[in-house]
Amino acid sequence: YWRLRTRETRLSQFNQTEVKAMLGSYTKVLFVRDPFHRLIATFLQGMGSSPSFSSFVQEVLDSGMHNGSVAWKPLVSLCRPCLVHYDYVVMFGFLGQELGHLLRRAGLPAGGLLPELTDSQVQWTYRWLSEQMFSELSAQQKQQLAHFYRWDLAAFPFPSSFLSN
Repeated sequence: YWRLRTRETRLSQFNQTEVKAMLGSYTKVLFVRDPFHRLIATFLQGMGSSPSFSSFVQEVLDSGMHNGSVAWKPLVSLCRPCLVHYDYVVMFGFLGQELGHLLRRAGLPAGGLLPELTDSQVQWTYRWLSEQMFSELSAQQKQQLAHFYRWDLAAFPFPSSFLSN
């Protein structure tokens, strides 16, 4: 999974004055996605069909909060929504509805810039895929994942997440 680890810029790399200036002058948008869907996407994009999804999940759980990739770390630990006042929080399942609004708010023309998004098809596909992949996990892995992502599940409304059941 080494290729999934990317160089990232953190606010902690800047002094207090720079952080305050950045956070005060930027429009801050946080895109959130069901943590289980993030795991599935990471697995499919980075690992293909080998090793199994179950072994991938075990490696994620074994890596822990501090050694994990940004691709699967809990969003609360990456984006600090309790400390940073985000101007917009956009849920993955509502991209089609929200992106046009965001572009207009930013003063950009929304028409013609956006591809046609079919959120309902994406949601149906991920629901089916989630069911298949969730069934591969042991009861212990399911419980550990729910614990690993507990703060994301508490901070954001993922009503149909397999991890919140």
